[in-house]
Amino acid sequence: MSRTRSAQPDPRAMLRGGLPDRYLTPDDIAEIFEVPKETVYQWRKKRTGPPGFRIGKHLRFDPADVLAHVAERKSAGQDAA
Repeated sequence: MSRTRSAQPDPRAMLRGGLPDRYLTPDDIAEIFEVPKETVYQWRKKRTGPPGFRIGKHLRFDPADVLAHVAERKSAGQDAA
């Protein structure tokens, strides 16, 4: 049985509904923030996006760190307003 895109969980819904029980991939981050995957790698290079870590050659993101990054960005945006 082939899995369609609609059968896969939406990473944004997982973050809204609670923390997922797995580390997020660059593809997940790109989908959550609706940006190209290349942007995720640029954020990492410039240290402006959510913090990630490597497991061997694979980049992963802790959902708690992603939520903290979003909260930090939101508060920084409110402080600037």
